Amino acid sequence: MERLESHACFGGAQTVWKHASEVLGCEMSFAVFTPAHAAGERLPVIYWLSGLTCNEQNFITKAGAQQFAAQHGVILVAPDTSPRGADVADDEAYDLGQGAGFYLNATQGPWAQHFKMYDYITKELPKLIEAEFPASDKRSIMGHSMGGHGALTIALKNPGRYAAVSAFSPILAPTQVPWGEKAFTAYLGEDRATWAEWDATALLAGASERLPVLIDQGEADPFLENQLKPEIFAAEAERLGHPLTLRRQPGYDHSYYFIASFIGDHIAHHAAALKG
Repeated sequence: MERLESHACFGGAQTVWKHASEVLGCEMSFAVFTPAHAAGERLPVIYWLSGLTCNEQNFITKAGAQQFAAQHGVILVAPDTSPRGADVADDEAYDLGQGAGFYLNATQGPWAQHFKMYDYITKELPKLIEAEFPASDKRSIMGHSMGGHGALTIALKNPGRYAAVSAFSPILAPTQVPWGEKAFTAYLGEDRATWAEWDATALLAGASERLPVLIDQGEADPFLENQLKPEIFAAEAERLGHPLTLRRQPGYDHSYYFIASFIGDHIAHHAAALKG
């Protein structure tokens, strides 16, 4: 690993690192906030997954999450949203390619060689974090938009691995909206039957663990009606009896102003589960 940044922050340290990812076949950056802690103490970890066009910087510079992580004594990890580099496939559109990994394992060319973000988030990155930082094996996961989709699908596909899951403005039914249909066609192919394992709504029925889900959704979000579809997920959760807290926030949009307004609630939700 190579440390790219280090800043004192709320008694702890906000750092950014670079490493060579074997899973993705490229260099990857990730950010870690480590609160003040006693020597030898191992702290639980919250993973944050960002949305389309973002990298590790958006969350650490805009969300204001560090103060709450410091209060609750939890580590925050924010990876990049996709593999990157001159040798990594890309697309001119903002919603495909670099910056738009969708937290899945691509099976179609030219994406399959590098776009294995699911394996990176669930296997390689936590192994690195738990080896190189004062991190315990207690984990939770949350995210925004495309990252909210990632957090929910990862939690649902890995029962017992995460103590909590939450999301801001997540893409909840990607197989039924333009963002998901475009990305899944490119990354997974034309067979829509293969898409279901990356759709949070579709995964609910087969979930062996009823991990409570916390979602905040701004009612002034310009993507609400066409891309996010919380009503589809909510109806399926109600049908199955899956515990869901869906908070619709009047006046809030899709931005980090929205995230910063409620991130404290989400950190508290995760900390309670991680330390419970």
